[in-house]
Amino acid sequence: MPPQILFYLILSIVILGFIFDQIVDFKNATWFSKPIPDILSDVYDVGKYKQQQNYKFDNYRFSVISSGVSFALMLLMLLCKGFAFINHIVLSITDNYILQALLFFGIFYGAVTVIALPFSIYETFVIEKKYGFNTTTPRIFISDILKSTLLSTIIGGALLALVVYIYVLTTTYFWVLAWVLLTTFSLFMGVFYSTLIVPLFNKQTPLEEGELRTAILNFAEKSGFNISNIFLIDGSKRSTKANAYFTGLGKRKRIVLYDTLIQEMTTDEIVAVLAHEIGHFKYKHIYKSMIYGIIQMGIMLFIFGYFASDNALSAALGVERATFHIALIAFIIIYSPISMVLDIFSNVQSRKNEYQADNFTKEHGISQHLITALKKLSSHNMSNLTPHPWTVFLEYSHPPLYERIKNLE
Repeated sequence: MPPQILFYLILSIVILGFIFDQIVDFKNATWFSKPIPDILSDVYDVGKYKQQQNYKFDNYRFSVISSGVSFALMLLMLLCKGFAFINHIVLSITDNYILQALLFFGIFYGAVTVIALPFSIYETFVIEKKYGFNTTTPRIFISDILKSTLLSTIIGGALLALVVYIYVLTTTYFWVLAWVLLTTFSLFMGVFYSTLIVPLFNKQTPLEEGELRTAILNFAEKSGFNISNIFLIDGSKRSTKANAYFTGLGKRKRIVLYDTLIQEMTTDEIVAVLAHEIGHFKYKHIYKSMIYGIIQMGIMLFIFGYFASDNALSAALGVERATFHIALIAFIIIYSPISMVLDIFSNVQSRKNEYQADNFTKEHGISQHLITALKKLSSHNMSNLTPHPWTVFLEYSHPPLYERIKNLE
């Protein structure tokens, strides 16, 4: 395909994608004030519901502005050949192919981080604070940014360098070797993320002996689920929002409870929430999702590997000679509609998995405790109880609360 046609294709995808997202978000916002279903009437009282409405509208207005700025900057980069300009700077510094890619993405994502910083500050210290969620101090906020940047630079840079090296080594088998590398890294992080990365940001302590730990272990034994690693994480240092999750694989799997969750729920409700997560493991949803992600990544790398050495992708962004990092940027934009379709299929399956995990609690006679837990979580986190069907279909990995409770009763 001629570079000029590819450029207009890229431009069209960016423009149409932005318009589509704005329409979906607007339609969802029009449903914020719809009457709450009777089955959820006890989630919010009048005052809390009004506060939740304001929270959703504030977030919606903020997203319109932030996404509008991102869209405008992307248009500017495309129309003014900004990617080619950054590439020109990189070429003037080094002729090493790997260093060129590292410098290019370092400059690009460094600029993105700086531009996004005011929006992140506003969201955290204005919106989240206004509604009582934010507990992050400026010190923690800055520390998180520095740590995240350092990790991204080290880990992301190492992976990028290896991928580019593989590409330089062999364009024929590039996608296979890159697929093996990235799959290995994903599996490694799936196993060790909670022990290597999480401690850099949060303190995890073993859940002390007592009623809650005993109840969790008793249910795990009753349901035939082998787990002994139960940890409490200090989520309250950043937000009052509550959560719980499973992490790790095999013998390294662990339950992680936010300290805010402990404060909000009864022992029976926490056990029910964890029973839902155990249901995911029992039905092998975690492994199926990983396999799906690995296959999806392999397809993407195969397609990219086929076109990466074609001058047209790079030329579409103003760089005449085929360049790995420029071709990757062009490909990511062109591939985004395909990625969106695959994500829709993934979300459809994920929602089915959530129903199945919910049913696991029904089989063990504790679904009523899960219902009260879900209602508490929704109230505490000011969740949207009336999402638009388009938003649910396109974006939700979990069914709306209304549908989950209907299924659980």
